[in-house]
Amino acid sequence: MTATSVKEILENLSNADPAKIQGVNGVVLFDLSGDEGGKWTATLADGKLTLEEGETASPNVTLAMAADDFVAMSSGEINPVSAFMQGKIKISGDMSLAMRLQSILT
Repeated sequence: MTATSVKEILENLSNADPAKIQGVNGVVLFDLSGDEGGKWTATLADGKLTLEEGETASPNVTLAMAADDFVAMSSGEINPVSAFMQGKIKISGDMSLAMRLQSILT
């Protein structure tokens, strides 16, 4: 079943395949605007991902985008690289961590 809301997608992230997260360490801030928008902090460490609502730690990378684009990207409707090139996603901080996130989110 494909998640259709920001909340569902973020909850699914917490249950991501540990193999996808293994070796990925860092703090990611999702800064989503529009309906269902808000800020969430994901901490990846030791093959685990924990998620908290709000900006709870100093992020290594911040992903800023519209909540609708986040949902579309997570469901495969839009390509993350194309969305970045079109300015739909703004990334600040550790680009390599952002690239690793792509496989976890989709």
